[in-house]
Amino acid sequence: MTKLVMTICLFSVLTSFVVSQEICIEGSTTVGPIVEAFVEATKSDSNVRFTVKKTGSGDGVAALIDGRCDIAATSRFMKKEEYAKAIAAGRIPIPFTICMDGVCFIVHPSNTVRSLNKQQVTDIYTGKIKSWQMLGGPNIPVVAISRDTSSGTYEVFHELAVGKAKLGNSVEYTNSNPQMFTRISTTPGAIGYVGIGFLQEGVATVQFENIVPNKESVANGTYPLSRPLYLFTDGYPKMGSVLMKFCNFYLTEEGQDVITAKGFVPFTKY
Repeated sequence: MTKLVMTICLFSVLTSFVVSQEICIEGSTTVGPIVEAFVEATKSDSNVRFTVKKTGSGDGVAALIDGRCDIAATSRFMKKEEYAKAIAAGRIPIPFTICMDGVCFIVHPSNTVRSLNKQQVTDIYTGKIKSWQMLGGPNIPVVAISRDTSSGTYEVFHELAVGKAKLGNSVEYTNSNPQMFTRISTTPGAIGYVGIGFLQEGVATVQFENIVPNKESVANGTYPLSRPLYLFTDGYPKMGSVLMKFCNFYLTEEGQDVITAKGFVPFTKY
């Protein structure tokens, strides 16, 4: 055997040893930053390569059902019809509830409106309220922004904030929390909604039903748009496996520190 062939063989062996497994994670853009931080915190503990795709909760569930990912990250629980499809495909979805979140309404900082109730939000998104002046704000047109319909955040908003009302034709749609933030922060008349971990300077937070969305109101469940965030696997991961350790990382002190650092609410405190 020549030295070149021996070198190639040795390289192949070393490569297969270094990257022995790949774990694909797909789904929610809300859960995405948490997942990426989990990957960063745990990747040195194994020879596993992680890939993360932030395409929306519905897309993550579809990928898990189709066998295109190992973990579906979702900002809402799987639907009955999704479970039925999964079972029909030979999958057994297992949920890991990793933390709490709140769907928070945001407006441009120049907007003086800081509190809305469910009826007002419904009237905004169905097109009945067209100017902020109708709500005691500035005399500028309302620009209603929503997440796309494959988003788990959209589904929570649609069910809990507007009672599944049909949205008006003028509503604009964005594909992710960062896109939503950018649109609101640059548009004086805009209103939209993001996960609590995406609240930052550049927008103003709006109370919903007279309750401020913050970690305390989300943790104790008084904020009406509070929700759990999930990871789903096909069957329970093998004991001691990298997949199991990753899905249970939220239970560790380091995992909860990551969740807190990302602006979300861990379930327990060490």
